[in-house]
Amino acid sequence: MLPIRSGIARRRQQLFRDTELFCRSVRTPNLTVQQLEYLVAVSRADSWADAAAAVGVSPSALSQGLAELERRVGVSLFERDGRRRRLAPDAAEVLAYAEAVVARTRDLAKWVDERRDGRVGRVRVGMIDAAAVHHLSEELRRFRRDRADLDLRLTVAPSGVLMTELRRAALDLVVCVEPVAPVDDVAWTPVLDEPLRVYAPDARAAARPPREWGPWVTFPQGATTRAVVAAAVARAGAPFEVVAESHQPEVLREMVRLGLGWTVLPVSQAESGEHPMTPARVRPIAERRLVLARRTDTVPDAAVDALAAALARVERMREMVTNRVTPPD
Repeated sequence: MLPIRSGIARRRQQLFRDTELFCRSVRTPNLTVQQLEYLVAVSRADSWADAAAAVGVSPSALSQGLAELERRVGVSLFERDGRRRRLAPDAAEVLAYAEAVVARTRDLAKWVDERRDGRVGRVRVGMIDAAAVHHLSEELRRFRRDRADLDLRLTVAPSGVLMTELRRAALDLVVCVEPVAPVDDVAWTPVLDEPLRVYAPDARAAARPPREWGPWVTFPQGATTRAVVAAAVARAGAPFEVVAESHQPEVLREMVRLGLGWTVLPVSQAESGEHPMTPARVRPIAERRLVLARRTDTVPDAAVDALAAALARVERMREMVTNRVTPPD
């Protein structure tokens, strides 16, 4: 293997020397975009005065800029036609180059403006399922429609996973259940308070007093919502014996329908879709707060800021959730 590696190294060295010699042998003229823009303007205008007006300079400044362009290129770009100056035949190649550079530079300037305004770029947002499907889907749809050139990436996962991805800079924004403790280098603002209700396997079970509730099917140990549910069940005076776990509310709903146990779920996920569940009690047993989380050590990004502003409509979202909940019994 050693001779092969040595041969590759020698070829790389030779390629480097050849490139260095080429760069030394070819003189690269020091041209400016402004000079090239002057040349394009003159080629398209009826007079030098019109060309100067098109690029926003005086005729004398235009003349000086083009004279400097000629000097740097080393080719005569103009010839006399009586009292007028017109492009020389040798200018055709330079003009084609100038038109290409000016066009690409204008495209770049447009892209920079759009990047600054948040109309292009990439935004990576993570959401728990309730936020992505039930609460903020319209905001995401509108944001994507209004910023069609923006690369919007959506990740749906449990709150703990999303917070981990946010901290490792794999996500720009996260909508999740509010953490129970501060998180280093992460700040969040409330989005909405989501009501949670108790659901029993059948109407007979639902009539039982809290001390006879259960057993329970709920979110896995360590999930933020599980901590909220466990505390609420304890406050209600009910035992909290867990017989099955799942991160997916649809799975928990099916477990309850099969008679495996009771559950506590967000109203938006329990009472929507096919086979909506009937709560054991109309009054919510608890609330969980959904928050919009961002890292505090990131550089400003107009697109991320725009999506954050679109999602952080706290009062409107609270009203929407409140209107879906029947007044407490």
